Amino acid sequence: MSIFEAVVLGIVQGLTEFLPISSSGHLRIVPALVGWDDPGASFTAVIQLGTMAAVVIYFWSDLWRIVRAWFGSLRHPERRADLDARMGWYLIAATIPIGVFGLAFADQIESGARDLRLIAGTLIVLGLVLLLAEKVSTRTRTLEDVDSRSGVAIGLAQALALVPGVSRSGATISAGLFLGFTHEAAARFSFLLSIPAVVLSGLFSLKDLGAGDGVGLAPTVVATVVSFVVGYGAIAWLLRWLTSHSTVVFVVYRLALGLLLIVLLATNVVEPR
Repeated sequence: MSIFEAVVLGIVQGLTEFLPISSSGHLRIVPALVGWDDPGASFTAVIQLGTMAAVVIYFWSDLWRIVRAWFGSLRHPERRADLDARMGWYLIAATIPIGVFGLAFADQIESGARDLRLIAGTLIVLGLVLLLAEKVSTRTRTLEDVDSRSGVAIGLAQALALVPGVSRSGATISAGLFLGFTHEAAARFSFLLSIPAVVLSGLFSLKDLGAGDGVGLAPTVVATVVSFVVGYGAIAWLLRWLTSHSTVVFVVYRLALGLLLIVLLATNVVEPR
């Protein structure tokens, strides 16, 4: 991979990680459209560490408060009713499903799940799911209303993002909307929930860099740094957007991209694998 390719893919990762349009899907689609090699699932997992660093910095005060409250609740059980302490427990419990499924289906994620036919289908299906969530959601619950049931439900939805094209934020925001949360509350919980899963996935995949036909260290570092810078701006923009807009624009984009991909596959412009 050239440094130019690394910069482009870093921009793609930063822009699409937090928008409900699937960063892993775009990191498979963009190289296919321009004739580059598929960078692979390990590269995708590692450069997500850049966007996760952006989340950590953006939500640093919230994270620090949650961590302190959670550790405090271990020493003083009576503090477990505190919102921040509960949030720590909910984030841990909600991360378990994606960890279990990620380990169980690691081989499929590395190979079969990167088929462009599957990605086209998941772009469309999850786009329609997001549209349905917009239609039926009451949007009355805030972060203070998160409980163990809703936390685990959103965690199960996050596990779907192991399939490229689904979108981590798309699945978790959809689940939050189905559960009656506001756009902003669903997005904030989604971003906080992404941190442990993506950090663990990225660290686990570091061992594969440079092995066999791996991308290599230098392009991966460049793409990770670029994704951090772009991702930080994407978080701020999306949270502002969702205070006064719905996610319908992303639904339209997902449907359009999925249909375009189907046409390109049917006409043999791009290869599915």
